[in-house]
Amino acid sequence: MIFRKFQKHYFSAQLGVEEDILEQIRAGANIGQNTDSARMGMYVKEISVMNAAYFINFLNAKTPEEVMNVLEKLNESPTVKKWLKELEEKYGFKVLSFMWVQGYRHFVTNKPIRTPEDLKGLRIRTPGAPIWQESIRALGATPVAVNLGEIYTALQTKAIDGAELTYANVVNGGLYEVLKYMSETGHILLINFQVVSSKWFNRLPEEYQKILVEECNKAGKETSLKIMKELEQEFKQKAIEKGVEVVTDVDLEAFMKAAESAYQVLGLVEARDALVKEIIGE
Repeated sequence: MIFRKFQKHYFSAQLGVEEDILEQIRAGANIGQNTDSARMGMYVKEISVMNAAYFINFLNAKTPEEVMNVLEKLNESPTVKKWLKELEEKYGFKVLSFMWVQGYRHFVTNKPIRTPEDLKGLRIRTPGAPIWQESIRALGATPVAVNLGEIYTALQTKAIDGAELTYANVVNGGLYEVLKYMSETGHILLINFQVVSSKWFNRLPEEYQKILVEECNKAGKETSLKIMKELEQEFKQKAIEKGVEVVTDVDLEAFMKAAESAYQVLGLVEARDALVKEIIGE
């Protein structure tokens, strides 16, 4: 409540594309951004592991409650705290919370995808950050960086053959009009970061800093559970009603095996294994 009357929301890139906004934040602008670990990984490489293919699966989290429990443990992880400290002290980013989950991403195409081999030769849209690109390449497709708002046009012009998105993206973007199959690979659980300028944050009274972090975590957890437990199913049903065919007989073991090369190529095996050891002790 302290900040509500002072905050404004800017939609549809009114302040610029996400990368530009992050640079404004670094410079000390009093704005916040809902971003992800992939983009934070452009500054501290290791933190991008949280958006790598099947990262959450390596931590044995399957249910929404297990996912949030893992995120809470990651919030106390010495390794993660080290990365967050580097983001703050070296790059000017204060991560208020990463308890924000937008759901699982699946392949949406015009052919069923059941194994990595089915993706061979397909140009799949994904964001441009290295962890996204390499993850999709590891799973068998050719990654193509396209802005979210340009996916529909890229599909119409045959610049891409499909995308990897949440059900909400497919419904809200009208992609059911140009794509037929949603193959439930669940290869990436989209974990988002709430980020502000460390310069701005450090000028706040200590009491306000504490409240802001606590409320961001609380809101993130409540919102994420609702998304994973309710909204994903609602959007899935809407997609089906719009004619999307859902493919559930996916060889997840084969996809997880294929994903390993992304960790190796980007040098993230050590970062992943450190978190696995800290969270589940293996």
